[in-house]
Amino acid sequence: MSVIEMTRELGKALQEDERYKKYQEAKVNNDKDTELQNMIGEFNVKRMQLNQEMQKQEKDSEAMQRLDGELKEVYNKIMANPNMVKFTDAQQKVEKLINSINFIISMAANGEDPMTCPEEQPASCGGSCSTCGGCH
Repeated sequence: MSVIEMTRELGKALQEDERYKKYQEAKVNNDKDTELQNMIGEFNVKRMQLNQEMQKQEKDSEAMQRLDGELKEVYNKIMANPNMVKFTDAQQKVEKLINSINFIISMAANGEDPMTCPEEQPASCGGSCSTCGGCH
């Protein structure tokens, strides 16, 4: 099996992982949540209004503060929505998984044993293998 074929198998395995499935389910639940979608729409409108105000020659600082406050308020409501909370958690878990995959592949490409290198970059690692004694 070629490296590309093995990579395709890895992609298939990723999509079969529970973390990925929960992430996809959370995305669908977010899309179906009308209240959440309305808040996201409101957030985007507030953000556009704030950007427009910031681009004016004569800026209205009171309007900018008001819009910024409204934007933060809507953002906090979005992030507190139960579906968004689940989505954010699932997204972070999938990102961690993908980062682990990328780290192992990078370490293997630098000559490390992919079967024994850690799943994530050690805190003491600066990212440069030229000055590293290796991952053990």
